[in-house]
Amino acid sequence: MPTVTSIKPQRNGKRINVYIDDKFGFGIDLLNFAKNNLKIGVELSKEKLGEIIKKVEFQKTLDKTLRFATLRPRSEREVKDYFRRKKIHESMHGELFEKLKHFGLIDDVAFAKWWIEQRMSFKPKGKRALMSELAGKGIGKDVSEEVLGKLKIDERKIARDLIVKNAHKWERYDSKDASKKKAEYLARKGFSWEVIKGILSIDDE
Repeated sequence: MPTVTSIKPQRNGKRINVYIDDKFGFGIDLLNFAKNNLKIGVELSKEKLGEIIKKVEFQKTLDKTLRFATLRPRSEREVKDYFRRKKIHESMHGELFEKLKHFGLIDDVAFAKWWIEQRMSFKPKGKRALMSELAGKGIGKDVSEEVLGKLKIDERKIARDLIVKNAHKWERYDSKDASKKKAEYLARKGFSWEVIKGILSIDDE
C-alpha cells in the first residue's frame, strides 16, 4: 500500500510537499494536510490517495480563483470566462461558482456599479453606451437600468463637459458643420438625441 515516506515544507510556508514511496506525490495546503492527518509512515489506499489529490487540486484552484475574484467586483460572465481561460476542469465549475457566490464575490449589481463609476471617472459616456457595454459583459438590462437609476447620472452635464473639453476639435468648422460634428461625437458616446439637442442649443447660444 502506498506509504508517506517524506514531508517537506514549500518555500512559501503555506503548503507541504508529500512524498509517497520516496517519490513526490503531491503538494497540499496546511488545512488539508492537518485534516488528513498526514505524517511519515501513514499508509494510504489508492482510493484515499485519489480522494486527497482531488481535494488538494480543488483547494489550489479555489485559492487562485479567490485571488482573481477579490481584486474587484466580478460578474457571473467574468467568472465563467475565467474558468474557460484558465482551463479549469468542468467538474470543478459548479462547486467553485457556489463557493464564490457564498462569499459574496459574484455580484452583477456590484459589478455594474463599479463599471459605471469607472467609466464616469475616466471615460464618461451616455447611458446608451453604458448599457451596451454592460450587455457585452453579460449584465442583464434590468440590472443595468436599476444601477443607472440609483446612480442618477446627469447626462446633460456629462455631454456638456465633453463638448467643452473637446472644443478644439471643431474650431476649424463653421457653425453648422461644427454642430453636426458635435452631434455625431455625442451620438458615438451613447447620448440620446434629446440630450444632444439640448446641449447643442445651449452651446450655440
